[in-house]
Amino acid sequence: MPAVRFTVAIRIALTGNEDGARVRRRSDTPKESRDAPPDLPTRLIASVNPRQTLDFNLLAIAVAIEEEGGASHAALKLGMSQSAVSGALARLRSHFNDPLFIRSAGGMTPTPRGAQLVASARSLLRRFDDEILASVAFDPASTQRPFKFAMSDVGEMVFLPRLLQRLAQEAPAAPVRSVSLRPSRLDEALGDGEVDLAIGFFPDLKKSDFFQQRLLSHHFTCLLRADHWIQGNRLTMKEFLSLRHIVVQSEGRSQEIFERSLKTRSLSRRVALTTPHFLGVPRLVAVSDMVVTVPHALGLVYGTAANGLKRIKPPFDSPTIELKQHWHRKYHKDARSIWLRAVVSSLFNDATDEW
Repeated sequence: MPAVRFTVAIRIALTGNEDGARVRRRSDTPKESRDAPPDLPTRLIASVNPRQTLDFNLLAIAVAIEEEGGASHAALKLGMSQSAVSGALARLRSHFNDPLFIRSAGGMTPTPRGAQLVASARSLLRRFDDEILASVAFDPASTQRPFKFAMSDVGEMVFLPRLLQRLAQEAPAAPVRSVSLRPSRLDEALGDGEVDLAIGFFPDLKKSDFFQQRLLSHHFTCLLRADHWIQGNRLTMKEFLSLRHIVVQSEGRSQEIFERSLKTRSLSRRVALTTPHFLGVPRLVAVSDMVVTVPHALGLVYGTAANGLKRIKPPFDSPTIELKQHWHRKYHKDARSIWLRAVVSSLFNDATDEW
């Protein structure tokens, strides 16, 4: 019945909060997110005459009283107290200057004005339910709207394979797009809905307009050619400082963490090549004595004998990269965004981290 679907809205209209007694505390909000912006008002106003207004949610109570034959049964159906339903009926009677319902042997019977009110209210509530509430839902199985993610090239290696597989199963008609944008452009794209989520390391998305959720942590590893004269699973400090290094300065910001770590330790290495791209680095290392420090995920993919490379740890504890998903506050309560964020967080977390 339409009245049942409006239970929460009715409670809010009459009590000011969702369960009639408990006011939501700040601590109820998930730690990984900023507090959500206030909900839109639940009170919908319908003009009856130029001097009076009617709380739209009271109409659902009138429908429930007529269907259940009394205030007590209507209260049970709506999950409200009988006194709250009686109070709502009193407000309706005052507004329409009519008893609306009178007691009879079979319960409460509507007056002609009450019957007219219930018939109109039931039609209005059903239309609201079908045309407005239904539009809030999101059906991944039928959507054809593209899912758009901002990721670095390393982020694509970490996130896209499993994400594509899951989305193909649950939203088979929706294409996926991955983009790389500069920080200033990414802010705008998230706000305009051109990008649904930024996934990875995006330290610039800290403004109050954005929410974030931590997914997992990664670290760094070094790559050498497979037959390099340095052996073992960890470089010594002397080896690390004596080797010629390739430094990647890509649009992805994760490498900045490693560079800051070196600066904190007052370490200066021999930089032989600086490049904005990861793609050509494995080949350059495989045919030289140079070393490169890369995110661990990249090291796992390329640091194999088949690629002519091997992985080796740096001579100090690696700094960590906190990988997160970010979204604009405008879409915090959007059904599609909520669904997509749940997919990402279920795939990528400390328990499922394959890297």
